[in-house]
Amino acid sequence: MIVKNVEKKENNTAMLQVEIDAESFDKAINGAYKKLKGRINVPGFRKGHAPRKMIENAYGPLAFFDDAFDIVYPEVYQAAIKEHDIEVIDRPDISIVDLPLDGKDLVFTAEVAVRPEVKLGQYKGIEIEKREYNVTDDDVAAEIEREREKVARMVDVERPVENGDTVNLDYEGSVSGIKFEGGSAQGQTLEIGSHTFIDGFEEQMIGMNAGEERDIQVKFPEKYHSEALAGADATFHVKVNGIQKKELPELDDEFAKDVSEYDTLDELKAAKREELEKKARRDAETEKENAVVAKAVDNAEVVIPDIMVERQIDAILNDIRYRLSMQGISLEDYMKYTGTDMESFRKESRIDAARRVKSQLVIDAVAKAEDIKATEEEINAKVDEYCAQFGDKAEEFKKGLSEDDKKFFADQIIRITTLELSYFSVSFK
Repeated sequence: MIVKNVEKKENNTAMLQVEIDAESFDKAINGAYKKLKGRINVPGFRKGHAPRKMIENAYGPLAFFDDAFDIVYPEVYQAAIKEHDIEVIDRPDISIVDLPLDGKDLVFTAEVAVRPEVKLGQYKGIEIEKREYNVTDDDVAAEIEREREKVARMVDVERPVENGDTVNLDYEGSVSGIKFEGGSAQGQTLEIGSHTFIDGFEEQMIGMNAGEERDIQVKFPEKYHSEALAGADATFHVKVNGIQKKELPELDDEFAKDVSEYDTLDELKAAKREELEKKARRDAETEKENAVVAKAVDNAEVVIPDIMVERQIDAILNDIRYRLSMQGISLEDYMKYTGTDMESFRKESRIDAARRVKSQLVIDAVAKAEDIKATEEEINAKVDEYCAQFGDKAEEFKKGLSEDDKKFFADQIIRITTLELSYFSVSFK
């Protein structure tokens, strides 16, 4: 295999011209013949027993070309991009220049999209505004209140509905006297004031008693997932089956014992304050890191290929799909409920996706400029940390890791190391 020419082109592409000598390609053709001969019929021969030349005479000299190319191409292509240190980001566009006929060598070109070069701007001595994260008594009180909410219990009440109550109800909706799909339910639970239902619905239930029925008038939003209901005036016939209110425990030492390992309320408050202060320090560090990287990204110049943006949008979608699946919701249903579609989502996500891609490219460029590498010890430690989750099968899993898998861990280490602000360096206003 000879790479005859490598030409860098505009728009982050490169053109490789590769030559495979006739003898090497003939071996690939022979391999294709052995693989396929059992499927080919040639008059006068039993199926699978026709000589290669007879098949080529019957079906043409290029009868095995495509399969032979598939045999030889992957290794040749990978060797070519490795030899010339080309970072490919998409599948190549292959064109045959010279066919391997009459003893000629095979020549083909591969046009590939390549990783763009980043022109770094200032990434050292970046000045950002320092923010202080102070934990107040109100912050601690809010944390304690959240703990109370977790152990609150619901109790039945015999009074009219108030804001904050949880109501069990039946309802039946109609537009112009005609019932609509999905507009009816029985035994539905609704927290008044949660704004779970259409605006105005919950407010009109305040004052109703258990067993009472009432017609509630509402208007669907102009932007609603069902076009038939968007902007429509609707009537819901509602019946209240029961009313409950949330009962919170007293704030005392017994409460502290129930919700924590501490014996007194003061100890619980002190622990919550310490947790909040640790979180505040982490948040301050994260904000500082994000601000510095954001400025370094703004200071850098790079032309981002569309394919990288599209793949980042795919990653965003996959992340959303996964998180929704944890709640038992499909991405398709989510888009229907929010009144959007895939095309609109991808279009609206392009700016965020491009920003993410540029950030990663700049971080990688800083790592290269600072000659940051992952040591064998660091990679092994990262692999051990990851494999530990597989318990007894950890060693088996570790043995199955490929070089690409190890590179993934190495890239993680390099990214983490690069994001240490000693490489970017920062000062405060």
